[in-house]
Amino acid sequence: MQTSIKSKKGFLRKFIGDKAFYKMVLAIAVPIMVQNGITNFVSLLDNIMIGRIGTEPMSGVAIVNQLIFVYNLCLFGGVSGAGIFTAQYFGQKNNEGIRQTVRFKLWIVTIITLFTTILFLTAGTTLIELYLQGEGTAESIAATLRYGQQYLLIMLAGLPPFMMVQVYSSTLRECGQTILPMKAGVVAVFVNLILNYILIYGKFGLPALGVQGAALATIISRYAEASIVLIHTHKHKEQNPFTEGLYSTLKVPSALARKIFIKGTPLLLNETLWAAGMAMLSQCYSVRGLNVIAAQNISGTINNVFNIVFIALGDSVAIIVGQLLGAGKMSEARDTDNKMIAFSVFSCTCVAALMFLLSPLFPKLYNTEDSVRQLATYFIMVSAVFMPQNAFLHASYFTLRSGGKTIITFLFDSVFIWCVSVTIAFVLSRFTTLPVVVVFILVQAGDIIKCVIGFVLVKKGVWMQNIVE
Repeated sequence: MQTSIKSKKGFLRKFIGDKAFYKMVLAIAVPIMVQNGITNFVSLLDNIMIGRIGTEPMSGVAIVNQLIFVYNLCLFGGVSGAGIFTAQYFGQKNNEGIRQTVRFKLWIVTIITLFTTILFLTAGTTLIELYLQGEGTAESIAATLRYGQQYLLIMLAGLPPFMMVQVYSSTLRECGQTILPMKAGVVAVFVNLILNYILIYGKFGLPALGVQGAALATIISRYAEASIVLIHTHKHKEQNPFTEGLYSTLKVPSALARKIFIKGTPLLLNETLWAAGMAMLSQCYSVRGLNVIAAQNISGTINNVFNIVFIALGDSVAIIVGQLLGAGKMSEARDTDNKMIAFSVFSCTCVAALMFLLSPLFPKLYNTEDSVRQLATYFIMVSAVFMPQNAFLHASYFTLRSGGKTIITFLFDSVFIWCVSVTIAFVLSRFTTLPVVVVFILVQAGDIIKCVIGFVLVKKGVWMQNIVE
């Protein structure tokens, strides 16, 4: 009996923190959660507004957003490699080191944005057409393509401010400052929401621009967000000492650049290939018809609203554990990581239960066919069931990344999605008659393999190292 009590107490000490622990975690996670939550909620409203126009406009926008998602994740990967060093430099109170990582970020996002712009201008139509190979009338396919082209062309103007926000907001978060990015994000989403209403439907004497209005609203809100973040950061140099002399040169010491390349290239490739893998998964599902594209769009938008919990907690793992590793506090880093993973899985189990119960209600907000609504409901239910699994995977991924184990995260994430997830989806969607929902379930279930791998790697502590010594 005594052994059982001791074992229980040991378990509680290992996976459950005290009040101070949760206060620390939530101080980092909640602002990220609020920012992402408001952003995704407004994206939901944006999506509903477009969905009220009809299935074809909604599908065209959904396809383009899937393509832009690859760019977004590519940017995230580009700044994340340097971000590992930023968090650890902050742990050392090395402002010059932080300054150099910011310069590296500026170079990498500029290159990515230029490449993406050229790609979309030259091959945008071809990329959209990849998703229009399934069932649907010639008229609906042509209309979806036209809406997608209109939306993409305007959205290109929003890439520069988005890239600058990624550089500055990621740096501020890695330095423990999450409030400013949150406030800027809140302003941006409300600007986007108001302009959506005005420009999509043509209010206050303006013409109804439909999907073009949605794109214009998005890029205006991005410029507003970038202005707030950049001006405030540089205006408060005492709080952000790394801004002092930031643009006096754009040179990055070759030794540091080499270290970031070694650690960061796998991250960049990982995020890019993972996002491309997600786009390919959507393409696999799309061969079952335009209805599937519309249903996936609805469910994906709803998922994003609920996924903010495990995404914010995963980001917090990278920040908190990265700072502890940089400060040389290895045992504290391991203990903190165990508790943060457990907290993430528990929190997301509760969120998933709520999402499952509410799943039939969300598709009713869209002006689309009943078949699309029903399919979307099934997709949302499946996503809810697998959310605790995804919470564990996300936290494990950021644990490995916080210690610079970027090769492992590359294999863990990108190689897996292409070798396992995409393979399952490709084969089952094209060579079987299984319902698309069953295909979706089997793809999600394949991630159980990754859970086992993540558990073993985290438990072994392969991530426990200081990379800036």
